[in-house]
Amino acid sequence: MKTIEAMNLIRGQWREASSGERFESLNPADNRQIVGTAPKSKAGDVDEAVAAARQAFEGWRSLSRVKRGEYIDQFAQLMKRDLNALSELVTHECGKPFNEGKADVVEALHMAQYVAGMARMPHGEIIDSEIADKDAYILRKPKGVVGCITPWNFPIAIPLWVALPSLLEGNTVILKPSEDTPICGHRLAELFVEAGFPAGVINVVHGFGEDAGDRLVRHEQTDVILFTGSYAVGHHIEQVCAQMHKFCAIEMGGKNAVIVMDDANLDIAVHAATLSAFKTSGQRCVTSNRIIIHEKLEPEFTKRFIAAAREVKIGNGMTPDTFMGPLINRQGVEKYLMHNQKAQEEGAEIFLPGGEVKEGDLAHGHFVAPFVYRLKHSSSSYVLREEAFSPHVAVIPVSSLEEAVHVYNDTKYGLSMAVITEDYRKWRYVRDHADFGVGYVNLPSIGAEVHLPFGGVKGSGNGHPSAMGVFDAVTHKVAFTVNHATEIVLAQGLSVKLRS
Repeated sequence: MKTIEAMNLIRGQWREASSGERFESLNPADNRQIVGTAPKSKAGDVDEAVAAARQAFEGWRSLSRVKRGEYIDQFAQLMKRDLNALSELVTHECGKPFNEGKADVVEALHMAQYVAGMARMPHGEIIDSEIADKDAYILRKPKGVVGCITPWNFPIAIPLWVALPSLLEGNTVILKPSEDTPICGHRLAELFVEAGFPAGVINVVHGFGEDAGDRLVRHEQTDVILFTGSYAVGHHIEQVCAQMHKFCAIEMGGKNAVIVMDDANLDIAVHAATLSAFKTSGQRCVTSNRIIIHEKLEPEFTKRFIAAAREVKIGNGMTPDTFMGPLINRQGVEKYLMHNQKAQEEGAEIFLPGGEVKEGDLAHGHFVAPFVYRLKHSSSSYVLREEAFSPHVAVIPVSSLEEAVHVYNDTKYGLSMAVITEDYRKWRYVRDHADFGVGYVNLPSIGAEVHLPFGGVKGSGNGHPSAMGVFDAVTHKVAFTVNHATEIVLAQGLSVKLRS
């Protein structure tokens, strides 16, 4: 694969970082392969991008919403044309198997198609006034310049989850892709240019969070920050935006779970748990590091789940039968090993010892094996309450539906969950009492769709979800009332006459 030299996109022009510095993006399956290099941008580069977006804002918002949708439709056609090439790039740069890389790109395409279609759908409301001679409306107006800071694990889909609704509504955008997947971000920038978006409407600035990301958040001329990433960074962004009276929509991590009840279909349960725990090597914010299972089924479930985990094929994502690729970087491996050590210190019964995988061609990548253990729930446990972001899985026995929900809720997070049961009363209880933003019944805890809101509660988000939920985050709802009479009559039936 040819090494790609990414560039910043500012005001429709390809630009190096002002410092002239660049950084490498390595294939996590084989660190000998440089996927590409990208500009190491600083505050000044962000300032230029924000200025470009601010200048382009009035012209972009003045376009017909339908016309803005046509730009996005053209972008969707280009994505469809390049679907396989984009899928391979995702696999090379972030390591997940090709079928998952393709799913990432298909989800991005679905987002583009959905947003383009929304251009011709109603985006306001007509409301009856208390006064018969008045018409009342609720309109949406763009908020202005939107900064999008996105993660590496869905390097095509998540940038479009946040950028495309922002663009359709008349905002201009600065995208700061993850420093782990800058080449995917650059390829999106190339497609935006090819689709004909006016200069400055969409800008892409590469770099690290402490430099480019932090300046984007703190810039006085960014009106909205959309962030997907870790709890620590998201919480920091919330604090900065609150001090600046700036709106932010924050998507953070999760300590998710599959809840398996005593009446569960074990075939469904084992399959759902395997997908929830090991897809993307456990590196999804909706990954389930916990399997909360009724003690009646736990022995049989655990036996079958361990057997399934042993069959997981670990390897390079371009190998057709690979189920689990590498972790993204060395820091991810160290975090995984730390969580495994903590589980042992907390007295876990270890079923699969996990560890690094270094055989043959895997020696040059960040490969690890599933770590599976059984541990009784404790509110003081580190491993049962903190996100591992790796194939690190606890089997937690419980004795009742109520205990299962209590155990699920006993973390600072509240993103995703699945419940496996044949009883509608049980899943309804879980639906109404568990803290989550994305829930599933007889399915894995993964599987988001773009036309649904995606986000969590508590430490997983601030109540402003991604995907279709972004439309609310990047617009103001304003009231607009028109009087058709020759007299002024106020609401609540109050008639006001001025003295002559």
